[in-house]
Amino acid sequence: MSASPAVSVPQAEVLSPELDRFVRHLTVERRLAARTLAMYTEALLRLQALAAADAVALPQAQHHHIRRWTAVLREAGLGARSIAIALAAWRGLFKYWVRERLVHHNPVLDIRPPKQPRPLPKALSVEQAVALAEAPSAIQHPALKARDHCMVELLYGCGLRVGELVGLDVSALRPDGREADGWIDGPDATAHVLGKGSKRRSLPVGGPALQAVRDWLALRAQVARPDETALFVSRHGSRLSASQVRTRLQEMARDAGLPTTVHPHMLRHSYASHLLQSSGDLRGVQELLGHASIATTQVYTRLDFQHLAKVYDAAHPRAKRKVDGGSGT
Repeated sequence: MSASPAVSVPQAEVLSPELDRFVRHLTVERRLAARTLAMYTEALLRLQALAAADAVALPQAQHHHIRRWTAVLREAGLGARSIAIALAAWRGLFKYWVRERLVHHNPVLDIRPPKQPRPLPKALSVEQAVALAEAPSAIQHPALKARDHCMVELLYGCGLRVGELVGLDVSALRPDGREADGWIDGPDATAHVLGKGSKRRSLPVGGPALQAVRDWLALRAQVARPDETALFVSRHGSRLSASQVRTRLQEMARDAGLPTTVHPHMLRHSYASHLLQSSGDLRGVQELLGHASIATTQVYTRLDFQHLAKVYDAAHPRAKRKVDGGSGT
């Protein structure tokens, strides 16, 4: 048996009739999107070449062959996502062949792709977050200025998701008597929100955010429709959408001179990271964020370590010590 190359990923130039028939099935019956179809075709060309390199007829491929060919993809430098797409295409091929009674089993069923590295969330520094909250808005309407400032204070001060922010109402009860999805209890300094999975949670609201809510409510009637229950409204008086919040936040970040594109979830990341840096209470941060699993919150420990590493590199007298080739003392 000849060995498959470990440096480059082999790829056939033309699909065999059997594989071409499967691609036509994906095109006509499954109606896959053009991009998905192109990626699957590329994966099938690789599968065909890998089998040929090992002198294996594809219908006779076994579990150990698929594992080996997956390893070849990894050795060749393909990323986890590309390998996952390849395995999905291969799995679909054998599933189709099982249905057509061309093979007896699917050798790809128990093959899992490598785990994709989880990117660290991007967060603002404390100084950047404060600059965004305190920067004067370029918008001229005083009510909309107060609205924008209030949104930033709640996103950063409470770690709200953008959906939770736009879901806030001005009071706990709607006109029909039903409980609102979310509201701010000023006297209790608490935000009540409806999070993922329709789970409710309550969050403390700090002084600056409470004052921002009061300032906005004092001017809200200038733009809100009389029957609108939403806390945050657009210039047209109706409930603000998540995309409108994202647009306003990007414009505010630009006006504040921040060197990065800011989105609502970045303020949530900043809230979590800064809380963890100050308190070290991972469980507490988990509850405040409304994470079902502590593993989701633990990503901020990596972010916190990254921050500490930067502080060390910038400030510690031994962090950047160069090794001298001469004699030591």
